Amino acid sequence: MKIIRASSCRTTPWKNGGGTTTEIAAEPPGASLGTFDWRISMASVVVDGAFSTFPGIDRTLAVVSGKGLMLTIGSKAAVSLERGSYPISFDGDVPTSARLTGGEITDLNVMTRRGRFSHRLQRIREPISCTLGAREGAVVLSFNGSAKLISGQDTVTLDHADAAILTGMHEGSFRIVTSDSSECYLVLLHEHQVT
Repeated sequence: MKIIRASSCRTTPWKNGGGTTTEIAAEPPGASLGTFDWRISMASVVVDGAFSTFPGIDRTLAVVSGKGLMLTIGSKAAVSLERGSYPISFDGDVPTSARLTGGEITDLNVMTRRGRFSHRLQRIREPISCTLGAREGAVVLSFNGSAKLISGQDTVTLDHADAAILTGMHEGSFRIVTSDSSECYLVLLHEHQVT
C-alpha cells in the first residue's frame, strides 16, 4: 500500500489561466501527459471553457467541492455534474466543454489509456470491502474529512485529499471505513493483457 499525502502533490496552473491541476498519481512513474497508462488528478476550475483533448484516453469526472457544472460532450445535450452526484465518463477524444453553475469547483479526474487500462470511479458512502485480482489495482481518495483504510494488519487514516494506491499483487483485499463528514472515492483499475 502506497500512501500519497495531499501536501506532497504538485499543483500547476493551466496554460489558459482557467484553473490549476494537482496530479495525485500516475503510472508509470514520471510519465508525461502523452505517455501515462493511468492518471488521477484534481483540477480547480474557475472559468467556463473547453477541456483539453486526450486521444485514446477514457475519462471520468466527479465534483468534490463547489456547486457543479454543465458538461457538454460532443454534440450531446449538456449534462449536470454536481457535488455528490454520480461521476460522468466520456472519451478524451471527443470535444468537451464545461459551464460552471455556481462559481469555482474542484473536480476529480481519472484517465486511462484505452487498450492498456480501464477504470471505474465510484463514490463510497458506507463501509465496504474489496478484493482485487492479480491484474487489478485501486486508488482510495478521501475528501472533506477522513477515512480509514484497512489492509491486512495495516490501518491507515486518509485525511482531506490524501490517497492510497493498492494492487492485487500485493494487498489482495482491503476495507474502507468512512466517517460521517467525509466523501470517499474508489478508483478501480484493470490492466489489459497486451498481445
